[in-house]
Amino acid sequence: MRRMTKFAAVAAAAALSIGGFTACSNSDEGGGKGTVYYLNFKPESEAAWKEIASTYQKKTGVKVKIVTAASGKYEETLKSELGKSGGPTLFNLNGPVGLKIWQKYAANLTDTDFAKKLTDKSLALKGDDGKTYGVPFALEGYGIIYNKAIMDKYFALPDAKVKSIDEIKSFDKLKEAAEDIQAHKSDLGIDGAFASTSFSPGEDWRWNTHLANYPVHYELKDRKVSDAKELKGTYFENFKNIFDLYLKNSTVKPSETSAKNVTDSMSEFALGKAAMVQNGNWAYSQISKVNGNTVKPDDVHFLPIYVGAKGEDKAGIAIGTENFLAVNAKASKASQKASIDFANWLFTSSEGAKLVSEKLAFIAPFEAFKSLAPADPLGKEVAETMNKKDVDPVKWDFTVFPSKEFKDGLGQHLAQYAAGKEKWSDVTDYFKNEWKTQKESSK
Repeated sequence: MRRMTKFAAVAAAAALSIGGFTACSNSDEGGGKGTVYYLNFKPESEAAWKEIASTYQKKTGVKVKIVTAASGKYEETLKSELGKSGGPTLFNLNGPVGLKIWQKYAANLTDTDFAKKLTDKSLALKGDDGKTYGVPFALEGYGIIYNKAIMDKYFALPDAKVKSIDEIKSFDKLKEAAEDIQAHKSDLGIDGAFASTSFSPGEDWRWNTHLANYPVHYELKDRKVSDAKELKGTYFENFKNIFDLYLKNSTVKPSETSAKNVTDSMSEFALGKAAMVQNGNWAYSQISKVNGNTVKPDDVHFLPIYVGAKGEDKAGIAIGTENFLAVNAKASKASQKASIDFANWLFTSSEGAKLVSEKLAFIAPFEAFKSLAPADPLGKEVAETMNKKDVDPVKWDFTVFPSKEFKDGLGQHLAQYAAGKEKWSDVTDYFKNEWKTQKESSK
């Protein structure tokens, strides 16, 4: 998110969207019980977090505050909030890079119940000392979401170049289908094969993070490493090809993408204006809630993102996490305990796990969730993919991207390329050079 997305209508100028709970410090308020303040990463899950927090507060009497950072503003908000006396007691780390940045604020969670109850202990985010400082709380998947009803209508056309979704197992076939769908958009009653590519401020994470993961993932995989000080750029052309496919076969012209946000894109899909859209399983909650939604649950499915890499027919969708829960080591002891108790309840109790599964739709990697199958169609497909032995999911290698600033810069270059103001070489020069510069400076 990461995780690790991203959809609620959040004012761009707002640094925070604060829930209906009374603000509290992380001092020993609440009769010595301490308080919980969770800085949430995902705007689309804000309402669910508030509902869960309210349930816990009524159950225990412990005050719980949920604050949601505006889309694309999490690190900026976290930096501001952690510097305050009443800062977050629970916050998210986005992987090894995030841990390096926020290490002094991350408490040792090695002996907590929720860390011990991970189904795969290797998922824990550990420091150089081998101790656990971040606990993953949601495994997610992303790919190309498609509307089966529209795709079936296309496949039934007498002159359709592709006749079945099962034929699409490579970039070449995806390209052939997308371009043919675009050519037949009037026959299909849609505005484009793909929903709009979003580049309004803070809305470019699908491209500078999720799509940019692909050239990095396949290069690291070829080199048999988990990170690299320098990138060779072996798959930069593949990155261009899939990005161009989205831009040229869309509901809008490439020059119009700077005015589009993720909500626009998902609304287009929900209203049946596009056959496909790149996003993750978290997107279903937005699709289903769009006013006038025409897409039935049974018609919402995933295709992997194909870029033309060798063996990608076995890759499946991208599965991983960028969401690691951390406890603020600078909070009072009472509030640290209150926060750990809250996390333990969320992820180890049957009551908490049920709420997390149903309200947040998380596929959480804890023992208490083994019998809880996701209810939404995209979540179900993520879970099914995780259990398929013949599928090699694409890893979320963007967790080793140098920094948020690196991704922001990449997004700016991608937006300029989309608008026709830069060449692809400007994008790749930045990708390669800035990666090397920031990796060296972070030693």
